[in-house]
Amino acid sequence: MTDYTDCKTQVTTSHWGAFEVDTQGDKIVATRHFAGDPSPTEIHKIIPAAVHHRARVARPSIRRAWLDNRDRSGRGDGDYVELPWDEALDIAAAEIDRIRKEHGNEAIYGGSYGWGSAGRFHHAQSQIHRFLNKIGGYVASFGSYSTGCAQAIMPHVLGIPFLKYTYDCQDSWATIGDNTETMVMFGGINPKNAQVSMGGITEHDTETWFDRFAAKGMYCLNVGPQRTDSVAGCDWLPVKPASDTALMLALAFVLEDEGLTDHAFIDQYTTGFDRFRPYLMGEIDGQPKNPDWAAELTGVATDQIRTLARRMARTRTLITVSWSLQRAEHGEQPYWMSAVLAAMLGQIGLPGGGVGYGYGAIGGIGKSMRPLGGMTLDQGENPVRQSIPVARVADMLLNPGQDYDFNGERGPYPDIRLVYWAGGNPFHHHQDLNRLHKAWQRPECVIVHEPWWTATAKRADIVFPATTPYEREDIGRSSMDDYLFNMPALVPPVDGARDDYAIFGGLADRLGAGADFTEGRGAEDWLRTLFTQYRDRAEKSGITVPDFDRLRQENWVRLPIRDDSYRPSQMALFRQDPLQNPLGTPSGNIEIFSSTIEEFGYADCAGHPTWLPPSEWLGAATPVAPLHLVSPQPGDKLHSQLEAALQDIDGARPETIVMHPTDAKDRGIESGQLVRVFNGRGACRARAKISMDILAGVVALPTGAWFGDAQGNIDPNGNPNVLTLDVGTSLLGQGSSAHTALVDVAAA
Repeated sequence: MTDYTDCKTQVTTSHWGAFEVDTQGDKIVATRHFAGDPSPTEIHKIIPAAVHHRARVARPSIRRAWLDNRDRSGRGDGDYVELPWDEALDIAAAEIDRIRKEHGNEAIYGGSYGWGSAGRFHHAQSQIHRFLNKIGGYVASFGSYSTGCAQAIMPHVLGIPFLKYTYDCQDSWATIGDNTETMVMFGGINPKNAQVSMGGITEHDTETWFDRFAAKGMYCLNVGPQRTDSVAGCDWLPVKPASDTALMLALAFVLEDEGLTDHAFIDQYTTGFDRFRPYLMGEIDGQPKNPDWAAELTGVATDQIRTLARRMARTRTLITVSWSLQRAEHGEQPYWMSAVLAAMLGQIGLPGGGVGYGYGAIGGIGKSMRPLGGMTLDQGENPVRQSIPVARVADMLLNPGQDYDFNGERGPYPDIRLVYWAGGNPFHHHQDLNRLHKAWQRPECVIVHEPWWTATAKRADIVFPATTPYEREDIGRSSMDDYLFNMPALVPPVDGARDDYAIFGGLADRLGAGADFTEGRGAEDWLRTLFTQYRDRAEKSGITVPDFDRLRQENWVRLPIRDDSYRPSQMALFRQDPLQNPLGTPSGNIEIFSSTIEEFGYADCAGHPTWLPPSEWLGAATPVAPLHLVSPQPGDKLHSQLEAALQDIDGARPETIVMHPTDAKDRGIESGQLVRVFNGRGACRARAKISMDILAGVVALPTGAWFGDAQGNIDPNGNPNVLTLDVGTSLLGQGSSAHTALVDVAAA
């Protein structure tokens, strides 16, 4: 038994919450739950193995073929040369300088997904963008893989930036508990997903709230292909993936057909219903969007649709929509249609009614906090104005100069010569990874900061070993959390790792931008500066925050900002007086029909919500690819960042794929058996789990396993993105279509 009697114990926070850490010398040896968390995650248990894993990048490394002759065709193969820090920084700076001088900063793509740390200063996305801005700018990206499609469509509909609506304009759990009678959850509300948040979430209480909802008699209905996408005890309405828009249209048809539409609300608070209704009732195309029509598309019986519509009309109803619904081909449509359905019910702006997005997608949505803001490193101004939708990276690299459409604009993809990535692993979250691998061969240079030898690091020309959040001091703070943490450096940097700020500072010095980048401050100076600014804002709001040194001493404090009292949202104020509080749409109202979108002329996104079947779904299944693949978030890690250690656990890899008993029996597959999942884009191994909690014809393979093959053969770890379709959601949103994929499964 290991003796931990001489350990030092401290608390830190992370994307999945706070936890206690025991260190001995230079090692993290154990972790425990944070005492204040009612429903902690188990993810922290893998931290000691991950931080000290053999897969850590030990020293600055340059791909030998690139170093010798600037070869760019073999990324993913070959060996690396380890160099001293100064020599590696010199080489990287010279290459950056060459590219910006020969091709301009428009040839640099700054990639970062921002999930490297919950800390506010060592936030990889802020660090890389600040550095690139200080040396002349870079091609940026719009949106995120999680919500890019919604970020494009919903401002047209509700006139509010999507993330602002999600974080600031939706009812709290307390308001829902006090007022909602029926909650219809398209895509579910999965407490597993609510365990994580960008800035950390300390008290995980989603399941606690659902216990309260059940005790008061609220009816909660999970609409989707998996029972497990909601808290146990919720009713489940199995629905074919990608058919949610058809179901919403049928519910709307019943409301209109049976005189249940709130036309007083429609007339006062919306625009364009007269353009939408003829489509809904079948007057344009001869096909009424009635329950009989929807039953075949969705798998939901006609009488179930009618019963649900009537219940939604007679009770205070909250429609919730998961982020996953817009991560599919035509993902704009269920988001738009959910707002139209809520408007027809006439409950938008009423406490506990209307429509909400992303409850359960991340922790903190539904928590009610007094606005206090956070701490953010100033990224500066980007002199390069060009950007791309974030999910179109492979398209950009493969098609330089080719015109593409996005949200009413048309222009060419930039000709990218340098990809610089810090914070994130695109070979985890992008679609059709074999296609991305081909695209990755195109740039002249790829530079990556990474603690571990991920698939992205293995495809870089220059790899700088970056510290993990446990090897540097930072401050943990989220606007959706009422805790404030000093995140101490628990152990010294492993091997030769440096934090992103130090790496970028070294490059900036060599490129003549050192003073602009650092402003003469070291990392601790920046922490003190950001914290002082934050503390001053808090004091002006009447909230006392300890000074930096006291926070260091106390490790963490709980701020008096939790507020479960009802506060009218922007939608409630709009309902109270739409003339004084108009929405930011051209009409000032909820746009059931958008003239703006209509004028774009997109065949795949008309002026009002429509049913558009995707290219791959059960309605288009073939004998070659008969199963619809969904790829939910994992429960044992966040994205892929702890995957190195998880791979060492016996039986943990390949990843588990959930199948219905009928589908498994047809293929002679039993639980625990290794299987091959495949389609025309690729193949991966997985371990079968047979369950009645998934709809027949659907299989679920979580994301997060490291992409393990560069040759288009079988991926050994179970990464579903070797199978997913890399197309934009539409010309309007150009988001990720991760849930648009047909596959088959066979015994390995």
